[in-house]
Amino acid sequence: MQKTAFIFPGQGSQSVGMGKDFYDNSDIAKEMIQNASDALGIDFTHLLFEENDKLEQTEYTQPAILLVSTIAHKLFENSENIKPIFALGHSLGEFSALVSVGALDYIDAVKLVHQRGKLMKEACEGKDAGMMALIGLDDATVERLCQEARNEGKEVWAANYNSNGQIVAAGKKSDLAAMESVFKEAGAKRALLLNMSVASHCPLLSSAVAPLKEALEMSLKDDFIAPVVSNVTAEKYATRDEAIALLPEQLIKPVLYKQSIEKFENEVDLFLEFGGNVLKGLNRRLTKKPTLAVTDTASLEAAIEAIA
Repeated sequence: MQKTAFIFPGQGSQSVGMGKDFYDNSDIAKEMIQNASDALGIDFTHLLFEENDKLEQTEYTQPAILLVSTIAHKLFENSENIKPIFALGHSLGEFSALVSVGALDYIDAVKLVHQRGKLMKEACEGKDAGMMALIGLDDATVERLCQEARNEGKEVWAANYNSNGQIVAAGKKSDLAAMESVFKEAGAKRALLLNMSVASHCPLLSSAVAPLKEALEMSLKDDFIAPVVSNVTAEKYATRDEAIALLPEQLIKPVLYKQSIEKFENEVDLFLEFGGNVLKGLNRRLTKKPTLAVTDTASLEAAIEAIA
């Protein structure tokens, strides 16, 4: 049996039609989608499978991605009840990771990330919040340029460390736009403002920290079957108290995805991504260990065969 890490995508992995193959071919998937629809009063079949303007709104994006990820994991688990070496998610994906190790019920998690999305949206209202993808700069250069900009009164921070030379910055949209030429002069191949109205993983989300912590205290269980790697510290944790301390901090601290993969890749033979393939793409640039993405019935069967 191969030593496997379970990984879960975050925002940006959404697309109309995700999860449809599972829904069409699995009664379990149908039941999970119906249960989530009933719990939140959201028609997830419409949100996931039909063209709509809600799937790009963070309070809907987050539960949609988490639901599809947890369905993919549940179907895999029902066939191969294996314990991962660890679970890891990218931002929102850390909540999916917690479901996979038994620390969150999936319905509680869907409710929690719906609330998380609303808190993030409210925190950024009226703040001209945004995010910018940077390609071709090393970590230290981005950190230095952001610090220099903050010294001048701008609000910009390194937010997501995705892979070598691929970082996302967050902050005030106008400040990020003003930094485009600065980043390019420093050697960035691209400095692209993203179509987002929130600034994730930076201090602009400070007002969301306390209410998210309160919600976590009502939902999290101390039933970890395996550790989860924290986005905040790139360290493993396996207790409810640690999760309650770390997940609110995740809102205002950068996502250390690259650092997490590099730190723990030697412990595993294989990464399994559930519900998307964005992290599979990042992992190609981070590790020689293979990553399989479970996004439909065919890829689920391929993953089961690879594990055996």
